Amino acid sequence: MSKKTLIIGAGGVGNVVAFKCAMNSKTFGEITLASRTLSKCDAIAKNVKEKVGVEIKTAAVDADSIPELIVLFKELSPDIVINVALPYQDLTIMDACTACKIDYLDTANYEHPDTAKFEYKEQWARDDAFKKANIMGLLGSGFDPGVTNVFCAYAQKHYFDEIHTIDILDCNAGDHGYPFATNFNPEINLREVSANGRYWENGKWIETKPMEIMQVWDYPEIGKKDSYLLYHEEMESLVKHIKGLKRIRFFMTFGESYLTHMKCLENVGMLGIKEIEHKGMKIVPMEFLSTLLPDPASLGERTKGKTNIGIYAKGIKDGKERTIYIYQVSDHEKCYEEVLSQGVSYTTGVPAMIGAKLMLEGKWQGKGIFNMEEFDPDPFMEELMIQGLPWKIEER
Repeated sequence: MSKKTLIIGAGGVGNVVAFKCAMNSKTFGEITLASRTLSKCDAIAKNVKEKVGVEIKTAAVDADSIPELIVLFKELSPDIVINVALPYQDLTIMDACTACKIDYLDTANYEHPDTAKFEYKEQWARDDAFKKANIMGLLGSGFDPGVTNVFCAYAQKHYFDEIHTIDILDCNAGDHGYPFATNFNPEINLREVSANGRYWENGKWIETKPMEIMQVWDYPEIGKKDSYLLYHEEMESLVKHIKGLKRIRFFMTFGESYLTHMKCLENVGMLGIKEIEHKGMKIVPMEFLSTLLPDPASLGERTKGKTNIGIYAKGIKDGKERTIYIYQVSDHEKCYEEVLSQGVSYTTGVPAMIGAKLMLEGKWQGKGIFNMEEFDPDPFMEELMIQGLPWKIEER
């Protein structure tokens, strides 16, 4: 019996997921793309039809409304919902999936619109509801989180008896030509970067000031880049599932122009997430700023350069110290040539498709809520090689 797949979200990542699901239509069957703005879905569907030759359906839905989601779910009866909408909408989509007993997947953990904080607590709390509904929820099936979690699980399975330290290293060396723009949703991106840093060491979380810790890392195929310590959600689950872990950190590269612009915007209050009054109207500074910045989905055609994301792990194997580096390099222009999106959207959208593919094929199965590293990493790593995200591993 043919499967049915529902994708929610028609931004840059939604575009990639739609393309890659269509390229794997034997698994995904009848594909529907839905978002608040139907015209965005229709534009993506048109491009998919022209480039891939597969027809996908479209629908309008307000992902903030559980009743509206339930109506759509009952109408379509999908086997899986791939959530690539805003992280603010994770819980409503999860609750609609529970009500309709449909498997769920997302790429980023829930964020409250009024609180710049990233944690899995409210999603993990739905584990019992998912079990009672006899459905599976897979959290964070993007690149980081997502592929980085699988890299850690793969290292644990094949290279270590114990992993003691992990550094997750994220470099985007792409150039889009704008003085300042974000490669994914501006609100999410700027909140993430301007928040305090945090890393886990010896059983506790240590908080740092934004951009307080920097290291220079030599990224293969890119070169040496300043890399700044941030908090990132995959660390929260990895500390639970990686044996012997003593420290885990996350680093991301930023250019001088980006950091200067961001600091200026922060200094004048444009990164605020609380309502203010402006000429008798209530506005949120960050939301207003996001309307002024280029749409991340529009950057693909003009972005050149590469991304490199991976993990650097140290630990013990057979009583001896061991160090490995697993990483993946993507080229922005090649990504655009394939699916009309730049590399940041591509490296998030392809893993979302792979996670959903493994669920539909029964290779990753379970009832309840799961993070990526809880499953056998091997089939996911194999899919990365054939779906456009080939990875490399080095012993150091």
